[in-house]
Amino acid sequence: MMHTSNDPFELASEAAELIGAATGVESHDIALVLGSGWGEAAELIGETTHTLDASTLPGFHAPAVPGHVGTIRSVLTATGQRVLVLGARTHYYEGKGVRSVVHGVRTAAAAGCKTLVLTNGCGGLNPGWTPGTPVLISDHINLTAASPLEGATFVDLTDLYSARTREIARSVDPSLVEGVYAQFTGPHYETPSEVRYAKAIGADLVGMSTALEAIAARHAGMEVFGISLVTNLAAGISPVPLSHAEVIEAGQAAGPRISRLLADIVARL
Repeated sequence: MMHTSNDPFELASEAAELIGAATGVESHDIALVLGSGWGEAAELIGETTHTLDASTLPGFHAPAVPGHVGTIRSVLTATGQRVLVLGARTHYYEGKGVRSVVHGVRTAAAAGCKTLVLTNGCGGLNPGWTPGTPVLISDHINLTAASPLEGATFVDLTDLYSARTREIARSVDPSLVEGVYAQFTGPHYETPSEVRYAKAIGADLVGMSTALEAIAARHAGMEVFGISLVTNLAAGISPVPLSHAEVIEAGQAAGPRISRLLADIVARL
């Protein structure tokens, strides 16, 4: 279906209406963006009642990254909550513009979601965080030089990553650590100097997603919970060169454990 609007919020509303019509679900509660390594969590959260091909919805594109899935699923949890699982993440480096990057988040908000769960695979700056370590996101640094907000749209980001949801996560697993996520544009990995720079300005994690989506979610009035999977030590911290295959491999190895963790957290949100 061709979209009829140039307004990003109208486009999100159109997509949300079609999701509602296709699923018969009037309103969803939680939106979940599954990044590298987190894909199995959808199965554990509850029963998938509907699976939609995202590329058939207004404003969505087929995923450009191996290991990412272009579907949107409606999942019914044991507690009766409705989770919208967005497997169709658009990355900033795809060159489709910031509106496309945050379209899934805005669609979820239009579909009624009050909470957004953002996951990703990322590079770790703490040598103690071995590949496979989940890290709660306490804050971010947006190094894309872009924003999903247009015009004089001033939004306070003081406690963007909700302390309440991080406490819930720690009630599930008290050993969870937390850190600051820096979003670079990608798709190249960071240089060792860029990693030292990120560390100097307060980052603990480096990646290519999440920050722009979180800003859009806050603007839409959603509560944001972010969790990263350290898939590799960042350049210069790692003694070996980085590869996408390594990222996928670390995600697969940690998959069952972190997916169970995420499902248990979502059940308490």
